[in-house]
Amino acid sequence: MTGAAAGAAAVRREFTRIHGRAPDGVWAAPGRVNLIGEHTDYNDGFALPMALPQTTVLAARRREDGLLRLHSARGDGTVTELAVADLVPGAVAGWARYPAGVVWALRDRGLPVGGADVHLDSTVPVGAGLSSSAALECAVAVAYDELYGLRLPRPELARVAQYAENAFAGVPCGVMDQMASVCCAEGAALHLDSRSLEVRHVPFDLTGHGLRLLVLDTGVAHDLADGAYAALRAGCERAAVLLGLPALRDLAEAELPGALAELPDGLAPLVRHVVTENARVGRAVAALTAGEPEALGPLLTAGHASLRDDYRVSCPETDLAVAAAVAAGALGARMTGGGFGGSVIALVPAAAAGSVARAVADAFARAGFGAPAVLEAVPSAGARRVG
Repeated sequence: MTGAAAGAAAVRREFTRIHGRAPDGVWAAPGRVNLIGEHTDYNDGFALPMALPQTTVLAARRREDGLLRLHSARGDGTVTELAVADLVPGAVAGWARYPAGVVWALRDRGLPVGGADVHLDSTVPVGAGLSSSAALECAVAVAYDELYGLRLPRPELARVAQYAENAFAGVPCGVMDQMASVCCAEGAALHLDSRSLEVRHVPFDLTGHGLRLLVLDTGVAHDLADGAYAALRAGCERAAVLLGLPALRDLAEAELPGALAELPDGLAPLVRHVVTENARVGRAVAALTAGEPEALGPLLTAGHASLRDDYRVSCPETDLAVAAAVAAGALGARMTGGGFGGSVIALVPAAAAGSVARAVADAFARAGFGAPAVLEAVPSAGARRVG
């Protein structure tokens, strides 16, 4: 399966084989890469993600008996059957907690939703920092929105999916991943204000400027539920309280030196990253708006240095991928996603894409690391019905 449209017919056929009847529809939601603006969303800040061509494709049919029956082409072949009325946080394990969590979150909001038969497949790499969980959640959210006639605005669907991941799956993520999955547009990056959920589609024409955006999957799986992510978020929230701010988004870059002097040593680097990263988002949006996407390069590399040195969420593999890509001719590179592994994005001249990818692979081989997988990131559409 190479994309949502290509996968829709196969997922529909497999749904019919597994569940014994045709689905009511087929929906897709993409993974994402974040160009810049990492760990800013839970600080009410700004981000600039884009959707990927890689998607979770989901066929579903409404049930009237209150059962949620889930099957994944990437699972163990069994159908997970759950009573919707019995869904509570902690009651579902494994991948099924993400779709079940969305159904629970809709009901927790008082919305009249019941059961469904579901079959899904995905081309979003798992554990690569490309938001495979958000793609799954958002595919379920848009499917249920239509199956049950909810007519929720796109930002509200993103909030439902985020709430499911926070409260049901136990991952204290911000809303950026889900907003990217439901709100992105083809050929554009999404300028997101995480406080208001206002969005603006910023044209991102890579091909027209002779550029490509490579995704270098280091193969180091990350798990945002392991406690490190939650500790970072708690540190940021404590710093905002100490500074008397609603959130770190409210600290201007010009005020940063004075604020850092007031904070404990352990919190100051977190604040420095968030404030300077918000500023980098603003500069990136200005560059794209001016039709100068190549100006993103230095911002990416500076963002990685901040994630590595201040936020400390990088790892040897991501650091090496960034260094090797830049040395081989990339205009800039950085870790993307929550960190502790995952992927690196590299903005490269189109003619240098192959040599940059080979240079990173060679550097990994010399270091004794496994070969990185390479994808190309193309600004793609958000969640939608595909069949």
